[in-house]
Amino acid sequence: MPKILETERLLLRSFTVNDAAFILQLVNTDTWLRFIGDRNIKSVEAAEAYLLNGPIKSYELNGYGLSIVMLKDTNVPIGMCGVLKRDTLDAPDIGYALLPEYEGQGYGTEIAGATLQYAFKTLGLKRILAITLADNERSVRLLNKIGFRFKEIIEIESDDEQLMLFEALA
Repeated sequence: MPKILETERLLLRSFTVNDAAFILQLVNTDTWLRFIGDRNIKSVEAAEAYLLNGPIKSYELNGYGLSIVMLKDTNVPIGMCGVLKRDTLDAPDIGYALLPEYEGQGYGTEIAGATLQYAFKTLGLKRILAITLADNERSVRLLNKIGFRFKEIIEIESDDEQLMLFEALA
């Protein structure tokens, strides 16, 4: 599995279809469903399809994508983080999610901050966006802490929800 980066406590590596059971667990947590939305992934097969058509396809098309976050000491998967290229935004954006039992311990800040630096230094990107629901206060704090600045409220056409758009520049 290609390792992308490593922090003091965490590893970030590319997803493979073997991570489908973990994806099934992650995308059906209460926080994922509340703040990211139901992706209708209710089986390991659906999780495999999500990985193949999402992160793995993005690696091939863009050279980056969402990746699995693991505890460095134990290789236990705890979440995902990475850079995405969405058709609805004019620059790549950062995305992240952790299993609820790993929230509030600084892991999100640690991996998202390292991923942002990776996007600038290794991928050579000059501008990174981030989107979140306004009521996702933890995410808003995390984005501000790692160097993002609030830009504007946006609405993505396929969704009626208003999102806060943040920007970070290299």
